[in-house]
Amino acid sequence: MKKKILSALLCIVMVGTMLVGCSSGNKEKAEGSTGESSGGTKEVVIWDYFETDAQKSMMTTLIDGFNESQDEFEAKHVYVPFSDYEKQLTLGIASGELPDIVIMDGCGMTSFISMDLFGDISDADINWDEYTQGPLETTMLDGKHYGIPFAANCTALFYNKDLFDAAGVEYPTDETTWDEFREMAKALTKDGVTGFGNAAVGTDEGTFQCLQWLYTAGGSYEDVTGGEDAYKLMQEMVAEGSWTKDSVNWTQSDVNNNFIAGNIAMQQNGPWQIPGIAAEVPDMNYGVVPLPRRDADAEQATSIIGGESMGVVKKDDTSGAVAFLKYYDQTEVMVAAMKEYGSFPPKTEAAADSYWMDDPIQSEFIKQLETSIPRGPSPIWPSYSAALQKGFQEALTSAKTPEKVVEDTQSAVEAVK
Repeated sequence: MKKKILSALLCIVMVGTMLVGCSSGNKEKAEGSTGESSGGTKEVVIWDYFETDAQKSMMTTLIDGFNESQDEFEAKHVYVPFSDYEKQLTLGIASGELPDIVIMDGCGMTSFISMDLFGDISDADINWDEYTQGPLETTMLDGKHYGIPFAANCTALFYNKDLFDAAGVEYPTDETTWDEFREMAKALTKDGVTGFGNAAVGTDEGTFQCLQWLYTAGGSYEDVTGGEDAYKLMQEMVAEGSWTKDSVNWTQSDVNNNFIAGNIAMQQNGPWQIPGIAAEVPDMNYGVVPLPRRDADAEQATSIIGGESMGVVKKDDTSGAVAFLKYYDQTEVMVAAMKEYGSFPPKTEAAADSYWMDDPIQSEFIKQLETSIPRGPSPIWPSYSAALQKGFQEALTSAKTPEKVVEDTQSAVEAVK
């Protein structure tokens, strides 16, 4: 299996290189090797794709703190463009030119574990039980640990309080059911406003938002038949006009822009949109709650995990990489980093910090994270994602009945297996 995945990715990389070329500048950025630094300490090289000033500042603070905390290792980080990231990792596996730690999108880590990029660190002195289960699963395969979660996020339900007040509709809560949510959306759909919108674009970004509905209905990425009610809900609400039909073309940024503009009364989106709302419409009167649950007897609705994981590259000596993970594993270090980064800590204790829990918006995302799960995890997640998202698009556009969507999507999923 490992050889097949690596061979397929290498073929993609070689074709891409022949088509668009590979500049020497990008190659230099991506290279990194462990060795002795000028001061005699062991060098620990970290790859990341962070581009914003806040992200860069966070990494500088984190690395400086680690280097000052001990005198055996010296960490540094190397920027690799996100568009080249998985390609450079795949080439690095073939060439042996790899860093000691890789920070990457959590849903992609399992693929590279299967390709033997990461080493088993299950015996590291880390209390795995302190991590939120969903993010932790992105760093595991077959019960073994290959790293730790770095940052966690998920989607929840934003609602425009002014539009609710104008329509005389009660605000949603963490106990709102699908039926109640549907009635809210219908009551809010008037005067050019649509009740609800999400990102259902035909990419993994769409899967990230739509998969939650399938799980909340009782299905999963491998058992589509158990979630037929999700497709029914989507199709019926679009037909009623209360779930915007534009969702099939919207990215998460598009959804938020329409929420800010007052075109939709509720949106499914993540905490990364909060700064944009504050900047664009600082006086916007809105709230956030967990996504609606299936019915009154059901547990809180599932959401899908986003964020990054941190993996230890498989080498003869991983002591420096494990030392860095143990440094980040400290609650106070993680809290400080995530405040600067603008995401949530993946450890339960760290996420309980007053910085998040005392904020009425941020605390709702912490609550939603408790029932959030990863995409997959699977070494062949992109193939599952493509099959699933085609089904969501077919349901939302009424291209097929929900029953036919389930039948065809399940067949596509079985073909991926």
